[in-house]
Amino acid sequence: MNYFVAKGGKTMTRQQIKAMARAQLGNQIFGNTWLIAVVVAVIQTAIAYLVNAIPVIGQIASLLLSGPVAYGVSAMFLKQTRTGEKMDIGDIFNGFREDFSNTFLIGLMTTIFTMLWSLLFIIPGIVKALSYSMAMYIKVDHPDYDWKQCIDESQRMMQGHKGELFVLNLSFIGWMIVGAFCAGIGGFWVEAYMQAATSQFYENLRRSEITDRVENTDPQFTAYVSDDRQN
Repeated sequence: MNYFVAKGGKTMTRQQIKAMARAQLGNQIFGNTWLIAVVVAVIQTAIAYLVNAIPVIGQIASLLLSGPVAYGVSAMFLKQTRTGEKMDIGDIFNGFREDFSNTFLIGLMTTIFTMLWSLLFIIPGIVKALSYSMAMYIKVDHPDYDWKQCIDESQRMMQGHKGELFVLNLSFIGWMIVGAFCAGIGGFWVEAYMQAATSQFYENLRRSEITDRVENTDPQFTAYVSDDRQN
């Protein structure tokens, strides 16, 4: 069995994470919930690649839009993970309304840091990308955090768990191949699935950490636990 060994004595298999993600999306690839998630994936991809393809103006626009949109997508999936409520596509733009400067900087700085690490070799770049992967979710849970706090907390949170997320992402290769055979359009369904799985991964890790922190009464995390109880 492939276990994600979480803190607080809890374990969750990769298969369980993916099963929870599918359940979150309604278990039907052409159901309303999964289709809404696909639309979200299309919008995010259009901003990341199509807009960026426009010389100069498009690249500037993509730079400004990517971080806040990534925040909105993370918030949408995390909310659905926790409440089961139907996604509202309009929420994808919450990053512009709630804290544009810091969501923009999270997107910008994680991209810059990952690129710089990638100059050393591709593996350090992948490792750092995994380290920064929870930053947007942390921003959702802690709106008072600035971009640096979110990145730092993500790196701390992912200590000992980067390999788990990497293997989880790797397990979608089969889905990606199938998606590629569907004129590439199927990739949007896979992207929605991966977003839901990553959200489930974060939520499981967060809850496990909170349990561990409360049990150990570690004063370093008192504020974190207090914030969670208020949410």
